[in-house]
Amino acid sequence: MLPMLSGMTDRAVRHLTVDAESAAQRLDNFLLRELKGVPKSLIYRIIRSGEVRVNKARAQAQTRLHAGDDVRLPPLRLPQRDTAAQAPPAVPARDFALLYEDAVMLALDKPAGVAVHGGSGVAFGVIEQLRQARPQAPLLELVHRLDRETSGVLLVAKKRSALKALQDQFRQRTTGKTYLALVRGAWPPGRTVIDVPLHKYLLPDGERRVRVTDNADPQGRRSISLVRVLGAVHPPPEAAVELGPMTLLAVTIKTGRTHQIRVHLAHVGHPIAGDDKYGDFAWNRQLSRFGLRRMFLHAWRLSIRHPADGRLLELMGPLPPELLQWGDVGRFFD
Repeated sequence: MLPMLSGMTDRAVRHLTVDAESAAQRLDNFLLRELKGVPKSLIYRIIRSGEVRVNKARAQAQTRLHAGDDVRLPPLRLPQRDTAAQAPPAVPARDFALLYEDAVMLALDKPAGVAVHGGSGVAFGVIEQLRQARPQAPLLELVHRLDRETSGVLLVAKKRSALKALQDQFRQRTTGKTYLALVRGAWPPGRTVIDVPLHKYLLPDGERRVRVTDNADPQGRRSISLVRVLGAVHPPPEAAVELGPMTLLAVTIKTGRTHQIRVHLAHVGHPIAGDDKYGDFAWNRQLSRFGLRRMFLHAWRLSIRHPADGRLLELMGPLPPELLQWGDVGRFFD
């Protein structure tokens, strides 16, 4: 049972009926959306303890819901809080540059430096700001993720059916995802495939990190990146000697592992410019001195099948000005 806490705010058993738009959603995600303001830890605790019932039966966090399911919630005992001191920061509404939009989905051009969602020390991200900007929208859900430091194409579903159909494509690896990356050194012409397993782990502070492993590692996951050289990039003339040779790559990922491109490129000796987790930190400081003050990784092209009619969509996010105008990068996109 849940511990007794002062300041109880909800003492009644509640029943929620799953609507058609919530069909196929996981139980935990459904409750996180429905129980705004309830701590995640409390939601997972009542699921684990069996106090949440789906059609009168115990359910797990990963249980998939169906339209018409009855979800029973126990009385929620919440601590009294000093709302003035502990109220979360207000989420500012923000419209992002749109690359595509219709009745069931949209694709936006995510800027670098913005998380896709709140959590892990980030109060809010793209999806929370988008919801604030579109309060009339019945549903806005992220289809996939991009690292905070990565810019480019990001998909958002406007209907639950579209979310499931698009996520199935990502899961089945039928999407085409190509990124632009500027790396240190001259890329060897014969290297076109990086097929190296990756192992995800957590630092003591909870931050996610990834390392290269081998096939004997039971937690290693096969990860494949295809590399195409676009050409050598020449930095500003005054920086050429200090920065050395650099190469602009188009990297298509056949698997969508956390930090895959960043770790793969660093592993083969060509770290991404400005990568503060897996890159060359001394080289990054030099890059910053000469005007490149972010990671040069951009989600450039994404091909998907439309979730409603199956037609092929080829989405492209243009390289942002701070990357396009650095050195002679722009010559590749004239």
